[in-house]
Amino acid sequence: MAIVGPTASGKSALALELGERLNGEIVNCDSIQIYRGFVVGSGKLLPHERRGIPHHLLDRVDPGQAFTAGDYMREARQVLASIHARRKLPIVVGGTGLYLRALLLGLFRGPARSEALRARLRHLAEKRGREFLHRMLRRLDSQAACRIQPRDTQKIIRALEVSILARQPLSRMHDGGREPLAGVRALKIGLDPDRAELFRRINTRVERMFAAGLVEETRALIEGVRLQGLRAKTPAALEALGYKQAASYLSRNATLAEAIAETQKATRRYAKRQLTWFRREPKVAWFRGFGDDPRIQTQALAWLRERCDRVRNGTSVARPTRPPEGEPA
Repeated sequence: MAIVGPTASGKSALALELGERLNGEIVNCDSIQIYRGFVVGSGKLLPHERRGIPHHLLDRVDPGQAFTAGDYMREARQVLASIHARRKLPIVVGGTGLYLRALLLGLFRGPARSEALRARLRHLAEKRGREFLHRMLRRLDSQAACRIQPRDTQKIIRALEVSILARQPLSRMHDGGREPLAGVRALKIGLDPDRAELFRRINTRVERMFAAGLVEETRALIEGVRLQGLRAKTPAALEALGYKQAASYLSRNATLAEAIAETQKATRRYAKRQLTWFRREPKVAWFRGFGDDPRIQTQALAWLRERCDRVRNGTSVARPTRPPEGEPA
């Protein structure tokens, strides 16, 4: 099963509750928690907070190491197989929608990374602005350009890289070559909390992250990257929410108050994008509340048990509920 929803919606709390009740093991689906050393800013649960439930795909790679959606797909599928072999329930939890999609649907077989081409594209972005790259993408692959935000330089560069190297649009390649996860029925729970309360929680969480040592953690990560000789290229993980703003404060490009306010603003925007992404995910059962709410936990547990019973009995599964389309995020 999978638990999806925006940041600060209580996905981890719900996963822990379901893991305890249903003899489950938790599989991380957050692209930053994959990395070692990213704790405070990623919301990663510490070992003593995990209630003795096994957690997988945390602290998997070093900050300077590349880890793609394809890497996640391969490793997560291996983890799922091992959990099933132990006759436990795998609970996939996180807010990285691309990782979940890669796990369940597979990925197209695109061209290998070209660091030389990526370097040229990054140079273009620095010289002429990321909007220039987005206009390039619009000419080469209009469908991908509509799907990718102009601010998302990393995804724009990958889409351009594929289009240039494969000599065909990324969107066209997405249509074929996938290998969906076989032999598994995925049950998906989505958390859709009240927006005002979600944004209040985001603001509070960001303040707590900075108070808990996010700046110090970022400083240590930057120093570690420098010791690895990666000065010329900042690892993508250090561009993540919170870390980017903390680095800006450390380089004296922002005050601490400005870094906190910018992180809050950027995280609220990210939560909106997450909701937009997950609303497009098929067959999600949506619960209007937070995952740490006992009422939501009881409802989710009852829903999950009912679906599992129906699957075992071979009866039809009711269509999952969805939040109303057009509801403001």
